[in-house]
Amino acid sequence: MSVPLTLDPELCRRRQARLKELLESLSVDAALIVSHENIQWLTGFRPHRLMQAALILETSGRCTLSAPNEIPPHAAADDVVTFPAQHCSTLRQDQHQASLNALGDHLTFAAFQRLGLEGSICGQHFRHLPGCDPRQLVDLDPELRYLRRRKDADELKMIQRAIDCTAAMYRTAREIIAPGISELDVFNQLQAAAVNVAGEPLTATGNDYQCGTPGGPPRDRKCEAGELYILDLGPCYRGYYADNCRTFSVSGAPTDEQLAAWEQIVNVLTMVEATVRPGVSGQAVYEQAKAMLDDFAPDAFFHHLGHGFGLFPHEAPHLNPHWDDRFEVGDCFTAEPGLYTDSLRGGIRLEQDYRVTETGVERLTDFPLEL
Repeated sequence: MSVPLTLDPELCRRRQARLKELLESLSVDAALIVSHENIQWLTGFRPHRLMQAALILETSGRCTLSAPNEIPPHAAADDVVTFPAQHCSTLRQDQHQASLNALGDHLTFAAFQRLGLEGSICGQHFRHLPGCDPRQLVDLDPELRYLRRRKDADELKMIQRAIDCTAAMYRTAREIIAPGISELDVFNQLQAAAVNVAGEPLTATGNDYQCGTPGGPPRDRKCEAGELYILDLGPCYRGYYADNCRTFSVSGAPTDEQLAAWEQIVNVLTMVEATVRPGVSGQAVYEQAKAMLDDFAPDAFFHHLGHGFGLFPHEAPHLNPHWDDRFEVGDCFTAEPGLYTDSLRGGIRLEQDYRVTETGVERLTDFPLEL
């Protein structure tokens, strides 16, 4: 059975220090954090998905956590206060306000002349804190997303556990996919394989379980000989996502055209591994991949080439013509070239997970690519 993993409190403190430096550079006195992802990233504590929490990180370095119901056993915080997230086991719908009230009972919001918030999450009740001037609130979302790009060693362990779950899912897929099996049966057996590796329920296990199509949720439909089965799987272990894709020939006998498409997609992955290094443009890598895939079939590749991942399925850097991100050391990203035509009977997509190093990339996924 897998040993449960948690984030390292020392590395959480280092991430707090990075955020503290950011606050000082912006002349912000404190950051109010309420998202599950950022609270976990900074303290190691991840609230239950139906419960809320909040924390204040001051430029002095003091971190105060407001947790639902009880003090968590492991949290990189100087002070922890609690609030009742339930009344007689009924979940409260005003948990955000309750978490702020608990913080307000412990510290004085008015002491922070400039307060940083997660602008995309904090609604109006976050903008009317006692003694806070709404005109002095600062949106920290872009900076927080940037800080989270560089994955620390404890985060990589969480991601690797999620990838291990995926490996078990693809081993199971190779054993069970054959003409006549239903998409729902494939879905159920793959879920079980992932949970057995994780040793606990998972937050998510991916989106694409349809056979003979580019993707979608599983249907009560049987797989047919000659079709290709794209499985784009993204297990989420304790808040950290993996995201990788494999394609399987249902009959186990791919056609010459399917094999040729597969080979061109593998060539794109080889190009990515040879090209990506710190400073390279994700947009430029996308354009190069698009040109290679258009050589096989024009416009048969119609989606992004890849994206960062971690505490959210799609993070920076983006391998996408709509962004101009550049790769940096510590980025974790996917590359997922694909080709989709009627004659391919669903199409092919292959996806690998990588980490950017000082000199190139380290591939994190090591399971087979063959159809």
